[in-house]
Amino acid sequence: MQKKLSLVVVTSVLLSLSACGLLPDKSDENKNVSASKLYADAQEEMSGGHYEAAIKLFERLESNYPFGTYAAQAQMEIAYAHYKAQDQAEALAAVERFIKLHPNHPQVDYMYYLRGLINFNDQIGFLSFIYAQDPTERDPKATREAFAAFKELVDKFPNSKYAPDSIARMNYLTNAMSQYEVHVANYYYRRGAYLAALNRAQSAVTQFSQAPAREEALFIMIRCYDKLGMFDLRDDTQRIFTANYPDSRFTGGKGNGDAPWWKFWAKAGPKPAPKDAVQ
Repeated sequence: MQKKLSLVVVTSVLLSLSACGLLPDKSDENKNVSASKLYADAQEEMSGGHYEAAIKLFERLESNYPFGTYAAQAQMEIAYAHYKAQDQAEALAAVERFIKLHPNHPQVDYMYYLRGLINFNDQIGFLSFIYAQDPTERDPKATREAFAAFKELVDKFPNSKYAPDSIARMNYLTNAMSQYEVHVANYYYRRGAYLAALNRAQSAVTQFSQAPAREEALFIMIRCYDKLGMFDLRDDTQRIFTANYPDSRFTGGKGNGDAPWWKFWAKAGPKPAPKDAVQ
């Protein structure tokens, strides 16, 4: 009886192995497809906005041809596809991986630029302009990270074609960080925490002296000094304020208009990964 049972088990195993051999291995799918075909198919998926499908094809391309001319390009495209899919964590991970693996790649500057864009768009939000949401009211962590990424690009690659746009975005982010300080200062002032409000307004003035928010920060300082009974400092700040902003909207003048400074940013978005490596 035991011998018969053993024979049945062995037979079942052999049949299973035989059946497996007859079926195509899914892992071998597209194994013999050329790198150029895989890349073209992935690009087609990208063009159609099918980013997850494109990522899978780029990953297969990198896996099948790890030492070909397409491998590094596929890694760049994966980072960009994750970015387009609004998957910030995966996009940043792909960027960091590329920079680590290819620190001397001729287009590594693009990856530094993309790192900044990922954090930049997290900071301003894709719907800010639709809902008129002031992005300076959000946590400035992403703002600082985006600024640091763009600054690293400009410092490492001052002649990069992405440097001018990075500098423009750094200026924007500087304004955002200063306006955030002003936003917090106003918050404290409205609640009667005049010393805390004064400290945040002073921070905006000293750290971001060229930012548009400096005007409002000085005005908050005047009001805080007045509330705190520090009249000499109030008058000194008032003189500085009047000399620099004689027509300030905070004192009844027209100033720079009522449109928030952050509304100016209307660029279409990032360029796709450069294709030079595979052309």
